[in-house]
Amino acid sequence: MSKTLLAIDQGTTSSRAILFSNKGEILALRQKELTLHYPQRGWVEQDPEDIWEDTLWACRSVLEETGEENIAAIGITNQRETTIIWDRKTGKPIYNAIVWQDRRTADRCARLKEQGHEKVITEKTGLLIDPYFSATKIAWILDHVTGARARAEQGALAFGSIDCFLLWRLTAGQVHATDASNAARTMLFNIQSQEWDKELLALLDIPAALLPEVKDNAANFGQTTLLQQPLMIGGMAGDQQAALIGQACFKEGMIKSTYGTGCFALMNIGTHFKRSQNRLLTTVGYRLNGQVTYVLEGSIFIAGAALQWLRDGLGLFTDATESEALALSVADNNGVYFVPAFTGLGAPYWQPAARGLITGLGRESTAAHLTRAALEAQGYQTRDLMDAMCRDSGVDPSFIRIDGGLVANEFVCQFLADMLDKPIEIPQVTESTAWGAAALAGLQAGVFNGLSDIAGHWSAARRYAPQMDATQRAALYKGWKNAIQKVL
Repeated sequence: MSKTLLAIDQGTTSSRAILFSNKGEILALRQKELTLHYPQRGWVEQDPEDIWEDTLWACRSVLEETGEENIAAIGITNQRETTIIWDRKTGKPIYNAIVWQDRRTADRCARLKEQGHEKVITEKTGLLIDPYFSATKIAWILDHVTGARARAEQGALAFGSIDCFLLWRLTAGQVHATDASNAARTMLFNIQSQEWDKELLALLDIPAALLPEVKDNAANFGQTTLLQQPLMIGGMAGDQQAALIGQACFKEGMIKSTYGTGCFALMNIGTHFKRSQNRLLTTVGYRLNGQVTYVLEGSIFIAGAALQWLRDGLGLFTDATESEALALSVADNNGVYFVPAFTGLGAPYWQPAARGLITGLGRESTAAHLTRAALEAQGYQTRDLMDAMCRDSGVDPSFIRIDGGLVANEFVCQFLADMLDKPIEIPQVTESTAWGAAALAGLQAGVFNGLSDIAGHWSAARRYAPQMDATQRAALYKGWKNAIQKVL
């Protein structure tokens, strides 16, 4: 019998388990929505115990549903940067998970910039100073939870992003490890030397005793006995890097862009570190057999979340799937632009204090115009990223592969092709992120012989060619840039 692969996909809004065949076919999927907590303006938290219980439930439900006994390995993919610190003896978190969207450390980041630390941080980590990353979240917990700093220095506490926390729980506290792609998102990991950086730890006053071991993306991360059968955890990657694997973007210049809660575009730039000159991030795409492949990344904090807000905050529709018909019910945006900077502006602007803006409203503006503007924003935001990537890399890609929940919206897909003036490809395996994690586990377990073997399973389900003329494209994008200037 062919081996199957179990993927844990722990995201910002849900925890999921997916059982794949070795060809990427979905055999079973279970999912539970995750509650976000907003204790103060700009703060975003989750309950780590909810994350754990939901994940365990999803895995067990998939296995009970299928009765599958031929699983080669488990792969884990996760929302990146989200930060948990827990007690090594009890395994209990000392504070809620601080989510990647959280902006509570914006002032700390501003001071670090004012003190002139950004250059050295970028040279070591490929990142810019921003509350988005884990480092200042870790420091905040140590500073605000009574006794935490002393316990951390004594080695009594452990830090991890979600992958690391789940691994600890799955292995009953036997393994405290993460992978290179998640470590690269902490702002503490030197992605050139591939080690935790002592200078950065000292700068933020973070004890090294907190930190996990850093492994390749395909590695033996240990075994879990908490499911129906003992299973090796063989693959791990942050969600965007997992999507890069799932989309088989293994050649230099290939780009994938994922549209979930946020939008994240990654371009493979090969095995040599290259610092962005256009306020993108350079980060680890994947590390296999000790060899790092780097990517340029553009991070947009709000994509699908803008539609959630229109649905839940304004009540413009009851289901996000209605947004496409609503957008198509009007001929154009009627001059309305929506910059969804609810949690600050990401790449290439990096303004954590920025907030959302809707501009161009008139008496004739309707819910349809506002919805269309929210969907069009995904094309404009991606154009911002692609222009910066092309300047950084000198590569003009011939196509872009996209995935995530929003790709079910054909209006968005066509507008992306039109605004980027590039063909858009959507994969047959729509769950690219989870499939990437499963594929990494399959590499470790010997299900796949190498990256070319994984790439051989990729095929396009749909393609969109650009249809918009250059004059219209330029006029629409100019309106977006004007709206961005108002936000800035």
